[in-house]
Amino acid sequence: MLSFFKDYKGFAIVFVIISIVIVSIIYNTLNVYQPLPIYQPTMVSTELVDSTIQYKKKYHKIADFSLTNQNGKTVTQNDYKNKIYVADFFFTTCQTICPIMTDHMAQIQQKIINDNDVMLLSHSVTPEIDTVAQLKRYAKKKGVNDSKWNLVTGDKKQIYQLARKSYLAVKDQGDGGSFDMVHTENFMLIDKKRQIRGFYDGTNKEDIDRLLDDIKILKEEYQK
Repeated sequence: MLSFFKDYKGFAIVFVIISIVIVSIIYNTLNVYQPLPIYQPTMVSTELVDSTIQYKKKYHKIADFSLTNQNGKTVTQNDYKNKIYVADFFFTTCQTICPIMTDHMAQIQQKIINDNDVMLLSHSVTPEIDTVAQLKRYAKKKGVNDSKWNLVTGDKKQIYQLARKSYLAVKDQGDGGSFDMVHTENFMLIDKKRQIRGFYDGTNKEDIDRLLDDIKILKEEYQK
């Protein structure tokens, strides 16, 4: 018996090494890193995209902006420079999907509270109602952390254009001349290059979990 094992010892060692290599290859094949897509206007429903950019197939980025947050502070793209962030559109007097969206955004805030790479940004679609004072009351009620999450108001035309031409997130209402908006339940994941990397249903818990997973994937992208 001992002589049998001695005769096949070399073969056994080679077999074990080959097996380890094969298992490693299979594991790596099944766990190939898959980067998140970079969304362009042509990839999104036309009802959410301004007609002037519906043809764009590449180079789409979030435009420069200057808005005012719940503390009366001017917030610009520089406050989100080199940050990953989640954006949405809402209004404080909404009684339908907004409370659910805001609660889910608060849950995301809790998950990323100690992550310096990630922030949140919520735009009011009724800036004439959502004054700084109104946003501050809403922020306190919803547990907004000022260092992580800006609720912003400002010029309605600018917010409309950001929604339709940058975030591809709201529907037009009327002829657009008054910049009326019908916001959707969408959350958008924005990368450090100001590109859209994901759309999520802000009222759906499973989509929120997917968003949190995608934030991890996006962070991994910057570590490669």
